[in-house]
Amino acid sequence: MMYNDALRHGGLAVVTGAASGVGLVAALRFAKAGFGVVLADLRSDALESAAAQVRAVAGADATVLAVPTDVSNADDVNALADQAFAAGEVAVLMNNAGIGLSTGSWENADNWRKNIEVNLFGVMNGIHAFLPRMVAAARPAVVISTGSKQGITTPPGNPGYNVSKAGVKVMMEMLAHDLRQAGAPISAHLFVPGFTYTGMIQRFMPEKPDSAWTSEEAIDHFIARMAAGDFYILCPDNDVTPQIDRKRVAWAVGDIVENRPALSRWHPDFAQAFAAFEKG
Repeated sequence: MMYNDALRHGGLAVVTGAASGVGLVAALRFAKAGFGVVLADLRSDALESAAAQVRAVAGADATVLAVPTDVSNADDVNALADQAFAAGEVAVLMNNAGIGLSTGSWENADNWRKNIEVNLFGVMNGIHAFLPRMVAAARPAVVISTGSKQGITTPPGNPGYNVSKAGVKVMMEMLAHDLRQAGAPISAHLFVPGFTYTGMIQRFMPEKPDSAWTSEEAIDHFIARMAAGDFYILCPDNDVTPQIDRKRVAWAVGDIVENRPALSRWHPDFAQAFAAFEKG
């Protein structure tokens, strides 16, 4: 599989949103695997601390760079790409930076725009800045983007965030197809964490809930499935099994096939039918 080929060839792993959470854990795992690592994030103090942690586990001669980057700014991401390619071959691009500002269907327009600028256009900026040179290099590599189950089953509560992550899903599907059509030795992967206890969650829940996975559990599951060649990598957690995830995704698609009301999983007229479907 392409990740294993990329690992054998070596090179750099570029991770955005790398100062904490799953981004930091991914950077640590890539360093331990033998990649050099380029960490990108907004928060310079946290970013430097993260880079120090990565240097502590990286090989003595490994490249470890910390590059402050606003992924919503195309110039910033192009500069990140320039620094990365100047340091070596890029074997892994992980578009992970994201935010989850509160929105309503007809409220919080500024938060809508911020969510989409970071979560969706941040991924697009990464792909546009890195992929032309990665394709031209014709070496084994992987491109990862962090999505969300909220971009697949789109539960009510934060429509602006859901829309941004649904866009990431579609963008990565198209990228996977276009890379195949181009014959590039690069695979695309959609990383979809379950309920994961990260800094974003910690602000609201000081103690980790029993139902949540750690960032380490989510990343270890992701890397194992990426190494096996999976594109859609939905992580379970301590409450939601892979079987439950598949049922929920199938029900969401069934709304279209069966011409049910939108988001019928949360519609009172379909509550019993969904509960029976999920258990069946």
